[in-house]
Amino acid sequence: YSHFAALGVNVTVEDASHHGKVDMSIDFNGHVYLFEFKVVEQLPEGKAIEQIKTKGYADKYRASGKPIHLVGVEFSSAQRQIVAFDV
Repeated sequence: YSHFAALGVNVTVEDASHHGKVDMSIDFNGHVYLFEFKVVEQLPEGKAIEQIKTKGYADKYRASGKPIHLVGVEFSSAQRQIVAFDV
C-alpha cells in the first residue's frame, strides 16, 4: 500500500463489494488492479487468485469499461517471503 500511495496512485484497501472485501484495489492509468493477499504454511495454494474470482470482486468495476487485472499474492509463514504470484 505504502509504495502505491507514495506514487500518488488511487489506492483503496479493504475495498468492499456485495460479496466481501478485496484486500486492495488500484485505479491507475485507465486500468483497475485488484489484489488479494494470503498467508500459507509453506507451499503456494492458489487461494488468493481463486478468492478474487469466486467472490466476484471485479463485478463492481465491469461497468467502468476499464481493463481489470486480478493479482493474487501468497506469502509463506515459514519462509517469510512471497511464494506465489498469480495474475
